[in-house]
Amino acid sequence: MWRSDEPVTEDMLHKAIYEELKRVAKLQETTTYSDIAPLASLDMADPADRDAISLLLGQISTYERQQGRPMLTAIVIHREDNIPGPGFFELARHLGRLREGDDKLAFFCHEVASVHQTWSKA
Repeated sequence: MWRSDEPVTEDMLHKAIYEELKRVAKLQETTTYSDIAPLASLDMADPADRDAISLLLGQISTYERQQGRPMLTAIVIHREDNIPGPGFFELARHLGRLREGDDKLAFFCHEVASVHQTWSKA
């Protein structure tokens, strides 16, 4: 998970994943980790690649928050349970978006709705 307090620039983002997430958000849909991982030549069956996708998505969400937008990566979910992984919620806490004791599911639903609303207008 991306946890740096350093600013993230657009040049630091994985372009193919970022563009795909924006496309999916504009359609007001969701995607899965397994669907976007190949865009970075990653395999979600490999633990190291799961760590790598977490870092890439963390950079994207951090960048989006710096731009005053919701966490774009809220639309990336596990196919099995239709919610993001724990790293998403950890990053949300780190970014000050989710407080200890907040309802994670409610936060996630609100963030997806905010992402869809933001990007459908773009």
